[in-house]
Amino acid sequence: MRLVGMKFGLCVLLLLAIVPLATHAQNPETIAPEESEARAKKILNQLIQGLGGRAYLDMHQRQCDGRRALIGHDGALSGYVQFRDSWEFPDKNRTDYFAKSRNTMLGYIIGVQDLDITHGGLIITTFNGNKGWTMDKGGVSDMPEDTVAEFQAAVQRNPDNLLRFGLKNPDYSFRWGGLDTVDLHEVDWVEIAEGEDRVYRLAVDRVTHLLVRSVVEIKDLNSGQSHEDVSIYTNYQPKSGVQLPMQITRERDGRRISQLFYESCEINPPLTADYFTREALLQRYKETGGKKGK
Repeated sequence: MRLVGMKFGLCVLLLLAIVPLATHAQNPETIAPEESEARAKKILNQLIQGLGGRAYLDMHQRQCDGRRALIGHDGALSGYVQFRDSWEFPDKNRTDYFAKSRNTMLGYIIGVQDLDITHGGLIITTFNGNKGWTMDKGGVSDMPEDTVAEFQAAVQRNPDNLLRFGLKNPDYSFRWGGLDTVDLHEVDWVEIAEGEDRVYRLAVDRVTHLLVRSVVEIKDLNSGQSHEDVSIYTNYQPKSGVQLPMQITRERDGRRISQLFYESCEINPPLTADYFTREALLQRYKETGGKKGK
């Protein structure tokens, strides 16, 4: 019995000695930069495969229908609006909002305060690179410059664009950020830095290799303060070989700013060549009873 006890004690001592070494080995601060970069890129490649591999990389366009939660300045939910969201990657987007009645929140959410939505109806926003337009009951108008600038910033922090176009960007540096538990998922953090002013952090599920969270830390060059944008991805479903999150929640500096619930999605839909143009909005305005654009 004494011999068995001594063996058991030795095993416990060995285990206690090994655990700190294992923990130390998993500390991202102790890994050489070259190894950290290689591990980060391996995890990102696993993420691409988890999202669909070649089918995901060949996704040039995506169109989804769903509901968007209307969340005010105070973070309170004030209702929902139906929408159709269409992308042509990397920087073309059109969103059709179907408002059933007067909605004071929609203009704030879109970033255009003077939209004519007094009695509901169809509101469309279109972005094409550094240009943008809106269509409401009054016609077609140019987007405010600050709204277009915010869209361009969102394009840069879009994980789809990071994974599909950013991995070969020589201005990006890659680092493994360590192990963690996020939203009840065991994840690897991957950090992608664009200089010192912008850092992207992706939490990748260690089992499914799907994206759980993305975090963007941006330093305001004027104030010197940093802001944090967080996106939370849940309810993945396969669509034409691509795994898409059917629910996305976004937070800014700890405050929830939007929540999207997709009901259906189509990969590479048959969109017209001019779908993301001002001319398409003018034609749609004419079809809905408008006389002329602004």
